[in-house]
Amino acid sequence: MSILRTPVNQLKPGQIALIGLPFDQNSSFLQGPAKAPELIIQALESDSANYFTENLTDLNEHPKLAWCGNAKLSQYTDIEQRIDEVLAQGALPFSLGGDHSITFPVMKALTKKHPKLSILHFDAHADLYDELDGNRYSHACPFARIMEGGFAQHLTQVGIRTLNRHQKTQAERFNVHMIQMKDWKADMKFEIEGPVYLSFDMDVLDPAFAPGVSHHEPGGFSTREVLTMIQNLNLNIVGCDVVEYNPDRDLNGATAMVAAKVVKELLAKLASGQDN
Repeated sequence: MSILRTPVNQLKPGQIALIGLPFDQNSSFLQGPAKAPELIIQALESDSANYFTENLTDLNEHPKLAWCGNAKLSQYTDIEQRIDEVLAQGALPFSLGGDHSITFPVMKALTKKHPKLSILHFDAHADLYDELDGNRYSHACPFARIMEGGFAQHLTQVGIRTLNRHQKTQAERFNVHMIQMKDWKADMKFEIEGPVYLSFDMDVLDPAFAPGVSHHEPGGFSTREVLTMIQNLNLNIVGCDVVEYNPDRDLNGATAMVAAKVVKELLAKLASGQDN
């Protein structure tokens, strides 16, 4: 049993293309997320679980889903081209990172097809720095690059709990709808019109639920809370990523299984949307 293996050049229109982006050269604290994509797939296919999502979608050899393997990346700028190739096949890109800097080139590719994109971003961090440690492409900066470049018309952020004055100023500059963790309520709904890109950073979860991340930031969501939010989404999602799982900090593969669970529920949402 497995997710279908499909090279990018054999993708079919309408398929959801899981593609690994093993890149962590823009990590500011620890490297390690480049090792994540294949481990997330291994967890998803583990015999300790099954292929059914909570709405009873069977992902085993599901014809809408394809694991394309890790993209060949010799440099950061290759990421945009790899996503261009997925889109050229008419497939929906689902990127497994990698650090969060991958989201900027992914969005550069995706906006060519969807010029009026909005973003729903789950994270402990706003990632809105103008630069960090002299690096404007740091994983702490992708949403500043996206917004200043006009690659998204609106940005909604959920779970933020590391805000500082600089990033608050940046959020105001880019008119970001930021739901800080301290202000989150369980009955909140996300009403975003038009095509949406969903970016999920694993450290939006409290480190008690996801210890395998580079930046442990207490006070985050439980696994159940994020799964419920995903399941309740009613959005036109045209691409997504799950990023910042760091296997070097994981405990017995527990965070890999959490990442796989998040991926499964996102795939259930995407597969149902593709069938509409």
